[in-house]
Amino acid sequence: MSDQIRLSAVTLDCPDPRALAEFYAAVIGGTVTCRDKQWATVQGPNGRIDFQRVPGYTPPTWPDPASSIMMHLDFFVTDRAATEARVLAAGATKYDFQPNSGQCFVYADPAGHPFCLTTWDGLMP
Repeated sequence: MSDQIRLSAVTLDCPDPRALAEFYAAVIGGTVTCRDKQWATVQGPNGRIDFQRVPGYTPPTWPDPASSIMMHLDFFVTDRAATEARVLAAGATKYDFQPNSGQCFVYADPAGHPFCLTTWDGLMP
């Protein structure tokens, strides 16, 4: 099919692409394949995450209805406790507010982007 669309990557704005790429490479077990002051790329086992430098970058606030986070990343994990230890050691912070702690914990990466570690990999009914 000539009009096929496939997700290529997700790109996150940030103040330091190299540092954020190193963080996500450590978290997902990926490899930094491109890094400079303006752009960095992590190739992971299940896809690619890109990072672009944005002057004056302001991180989202969680939870704050006046500050939209626009999007966040969800990572499926089988052992939340072990994965939590890994992401915290890599530089993440765990938010106090956890709206769905039965299956998902919310963290911030070093640039302030929220991301989730979840044990739920199903589709909504």
